[in-house]
Amino acid sequence: MKPLLWLILAAALITNVSTSFAFDGVQQVLISVGTGVATLTAAGVLFATRRRAGA
Repeated sequence: MKPLLWLILAAALITNVSTSFAFDGVQQVLISVGTGVATLTAAGVLFATRRRAGA
């Protein structure tokens, strides 16, 4: 599960950065919002499922 989340996180970040170069207007905003949500969700799940050092 974690490798898939890392893959989603990396792909969403790369896509989010590249959309500013490839698209304009509403299309760019919609793609950026979608990839931003995917990035935040994957990062949040990875943070929530991390192992703590003291446990």
